[in-house]
Parts: sequence; C-alpha cells; structure tokens
Amino acid sequence: MKYLKIVLDTNALLVSISRNSQFRLIFDMFLDGRFELLVSTEILNEYVEKLQEKANPFVANNISEVIINAQNVAFVSVYFNWNMIKDDPEDNKFVDCAVAGDATFIVSNDRHSIF
Repeated sequence: MKYLKIVLDTNALLVSISRNSQFRLIFDMFLDGRFELLVSTEILNEYVEKLQEKANPFVANNISEVIINAQNVAFVSVYFNWNMIKDDPEDNKFVDCAVAGDATFIVSNDRHSIF
C-alpha cells in the first residue's frame, strides 16, 4: 500500500493533539500509521517551539520524540526555497518540504494567497 504523504502545518498539529479536540482524528491517523508525515528540521523545530509556548516543555518533548521515532515519518532535506507564500513567509517551510518530499497534501488551517 502506498502511503499518503502529508506535511502537517504547526497549527494543524497543535489542534490535533488534545484527546478532546474535534481534529484529534489527524493525530490518531498519524499514530496509527495511516499516512507518512513529512518533516524538515525547520518544521520539527517550529513544532517544538510552539508546543513549548502553548503547552509546556514536557508535552513538547513527548510529541517530538513520538515524531522522531515514528516509522511513518520521513525527514526531508529542503535544497530550494520556493518563497511561494508572500502573506506569511514563515509558512514557506511547509511548501518547500511538500515540494521536496513529493507530498500528497499540506494540512493547514491557514488561508494564504500563494502568489
């Protein structure tokens, strides 16, 4: 079976980790190995930073360890920056990872104009 390859924006990760969240299905599907999560070092660093801000260092460490050790995670090396998102240049890391990793989807709650 070929995996769906997904880049998960930080906002989508944050809203999916709580057991009470209406978006928990995203994190549960990841934990069940139902898709391949594509991450870059830059994305993983942002996950940890935002989890520390929104939750605490313990939660940030646990989630990052789960991601680092999961069999269905692919670490992507980004060699080119496309700079497609003009409204929020910080989010270009997700597009760049998606292109470099040949992602099927980017899962995000952001609404950006790409060009």
